[in-house]
Amino acid sequence: MNLSEYCSHDATGLADLVKRREISARELTALARAAHEKVDPEINAVVEFYADAEDVSGPNEGAFAGVPFLRKDIGSKEAGRLQECGSRLMKGNVATFDSYYTTRAKAAGLRFVGRSAVPEFAFAGFTETLLEGVTGNPWNLTRSAGGSSGGAASAVAAGVVPIAHASDGGGSIRIPAGWCGLVGLNPSRGRVSGGPGGQDSLFGLAREFVVCRTVRDMAAALDVFSGPEPGDPFIIRQPERPYVEELGRPTGKLRVGLARTAWGRVPIAPDVLAVLDETAALLAEMGHEIEEIGAPADPQDIMVGVMGGFNLGLAEMPDFARLLGKPLDATTVEPVILKLMEQTLAMSPAAIVNVFEVLRKIRHDVAVATQRFDILLTPTTPVTAPEHGLFSTTREDLTAEAFSEGDTTLFTFLGTFNATGQPSVSLPLGLDRTGMPIGIQVVGCFADEATLVRVARDLEVARPWSALRAPVHAGR
Repeated sequence: MNLSEYCSHDATGLADLVKRREISARELTALARAAHEKVDPEINAVVEFYADAEDVSGPNEGAFAGVPFLRKDIGSKEAGRLQECGSRLMKGNVATFDSYYTTRAKAAGLRFVGRSAVPEFAFAGFTETLLEGVTGNPWNLTRSAGGSSGGAASAVAAGVVPIAHASDGGGSIRIPAGWCGLVGLNPSRGRVSGGPGGQDSLFGLAREFVVCRTVRDMAAALDVFSGPEPGDPFIIRQPERPYVEELGRPTGKLRVGLARTAWGRVPIAPDVLAVLDETAALLAEMGHEIEEIGAPADPQDIMVGVMGGFNLGLAEMPDFARLLGKPLDATTVEPVILKLMEQTLAMSPAAIVNVFEVLRKIRHDVAVATQRFDILLTPTTPVTAPEHGLFSTTREDLTAEAFSEGDTTLFTFLGTFNATGQPSVSLPLGLDRTGMPIGIQVVGCFADEATLVRVARDLEVARPWSALRAPVHAGR
């Protein structure tokens, strides 16, 4: 198999070849290394490709038998491997146990071959750090790959691996999926365990999953990673059948809420709106009912609730730095993170309690505004990938307030559903006039990933995207 052939397969396709013994897991890892060596000097998406990756063992059965897999450098842990969270403060940190996510991935046959880049502590929608540099978008290296799963998305879009670990606390799967032309599902809260050390991460805002290229890989990954584990805070309603079986089931007639107006101060770009309208028209042709909706929650509430939930985690940083025996200053932490930490440490108890009250209000407001719909259709982001640096935590000139407002309003279509816990998926349904991917988001009812699988399948069949390749790609 050559690189072009390797890059033409999704993860399910590669696993089928392994199970039929047409190729070995070791050979696939060697191809992933070759792909990495070819494109990563340009995209800077992989912070470490394991020196011993070809020797990583695992079962040659399972949904993703033998498939090379990158781990996001924050979140789920892999015992004995570095996890540095994009931060100089964490440099040299080694995990001591496998997370439940990691255990499930290995049992499904995935081979961990390295770590993908993240913004410092996954705080931004732009993957740019003082530790590792800037991650480029394979569609245009001057544009952002998004964040915080920017390294994962850039690597998948460039053909290094067909699927990669990702996580999402305010859009961090869907932003890079939208900007890099991938499928990016953020599951319902509680669908995938964050344990044993991260259940209900970021007060319930964050979930772990993957970025990939095809809906069948998304469905198979749901079957791999879904299910309760010891210590999970609650048990979500379990699916009626395996998600891969939903790929063969009819969708039925759905009521669709269409968001054609901005939910924040960033207007929807004309090219993005055109693809959104085309998608809505396509769903109408399929027999679904379409009704326009306005913003279901106050954008200011999204900033207070979602950014507040993120920022509260920074209150632990002084104690954490002391535990590590490192200073907590500009030599270890990026400028915006330091400012956000100082802002958080100055919060009154009443302001902290208000964060949780605002999150409750968002859940209520969205539920009331959207209860008559089966799914919602929105832009993933109102614009395609901007140039690097817009809301990077490395910027000394950016205040905490400006970062919070800018980062949140750019991603208001996304953070809303981190607050509610609903599942949502970004699909690559078009390109803008400059050739950059346009992501369209489909939002489901809580615990109803099955409907999203079927709708995503329908759209993939109607508007196939698997043949699209970024200009920087290992298969070229």
